[in-house]
Amino acid sequence: MDKKVEEARAILKKYGQEHLLNHYDKLDERHQQKLLEQIEKINFELVNSLYKNTSKEPKKQQDEITPIDYLDKYKLNDKYKYYESIGRKAIKEGKLAAVTMAGGQGTRLGHNGPKGTFDIGLDSHKSLFELLADNLKEEWKKYDVTIPWFIMTSRENNKATVEFFEKHKFFGYQRDKNIFFFIQGELPMVDTEGKILIGEDGLIKEAADGHGGIYESLVKNGMTEKMKQMGVEWVFIGGVDNCLVKMVDPVLMGIAIDKGVTVACKSVVKANPHEKVGVFCKRNGKPNVIEYSEITEEMAEATDENGELLYGESHILCNLFSVSAIERMGANPLPYHVAYKKATYMDKDGNIVVPDSPNAYKFEAFLFDAFGSVDDMAVLRVKREEEFAPVKNADSAGVDCPRTARKLYKAFYNLD
Repeated sequence: MDKKVEEARAILKKYGQEHLLNHYDKLDERHQQKLLEQIEKINFELVNSLYKNTSKEPKKQQDEITPIDYLDKYKLNDKYKYYESIGRKAIKEGKLAAVTMAGGQGTRLGHNGPKGTFDIGLDSHKSLFELLADNLKEEWKKYDVTIPWFIMTSRENNKATVEFFEKHKFFGYQRDKNIFFFIQGELPMVDTEGKILIGEDGLIKEAADGHGGIYESLVKNGMTEKMKQMGVEWVFIGGVDNCLVKMVDPVLMGIAIDKGVTVACKSVVKANPHEKVGVFCKRNGKPNVIEYSEITEEMAEATDENGELLYGESHILCNLFSVSAIERMGANPLPYHVAYKKATYMDKDGNIVVPDSPNAYKFEAFLFDAFGSVDDMAVLRVKREEEFAPVKNADSAGVDCPRTARKLYKAFYNLD
């Protein structure tokens, strides 16, 4: 162990992060080993460059933003059954897997535990995880095939998530046969001086690297290899907090296969021109998602000859990828975005500091930043009331909360 400590000190000295071993002697053996492992795996060059970028003014790029073509699922007419038949065939052949991004905690909901274990208040008291499992199992019956389920957790909630599934007998799935858990990547949080923070447990304080880390996590954890061994060619990726997410959609799959694209995404039309959501577009001729903060008032209100918003297709984190696209995207790191957050930490004297204002930088990648690596993609508009009922905020917020999600869920399944 002494040799490992000296090796760690040498690494830390090179990058001016020697403070990370200040409390090493006060840790028990297990935590000492964990801290050394953290130091060994951190890409300090990357962390340094990300910190330096926080003081740089973002480059003003003269990107050409243009509308993107989309299909409306309920205006496909004769094409609906055509696409559906193509998708149904692929699903029946076992070519589809589902991935649920479930690395978050339910803190904003006042829930102590992984967000997927949250009960949205239905009479059944089913958790978000169970609602998603029910949906998948219905598709099993319909297609007479099991849809493999891959669940991305975080270091923070992996143990609690797996224990929750064990307690509920994996909702009919079989661990390591058709349900798999993997942990998303993390990056250290740094203070305004570029020093990596130490958490309350004496270990390096790390935060999840955003939903853009999904590609690399799937590849590094061997999940894409497992998918290929199972004969899976297409992967639906969605979030755990959308209780109406439709992970198995033959129309979406049929469109992707028929058009020869490797990415197909669902959208819902914006509630109003100025709704604060990211929308699909073309950026310099490539598929992209533009944040609401980047859209001018003129662009937000622009309509086509049918009165439809030119930039009205909201990205709802319901995306279908070919396995080959995921592997390609996972091989090239996405750009990181910086967020200034409040982070509790241990100071040099061993005191726990709970800040009352933002004090640290968190770095995360966005899943849609990978869209620009493909020449084309399909966008399918679906109905909000049928496929998008997110649970992101407490009821006091009034939007995207348990109350609104519950109302949409009950209406869709005629539970009232």
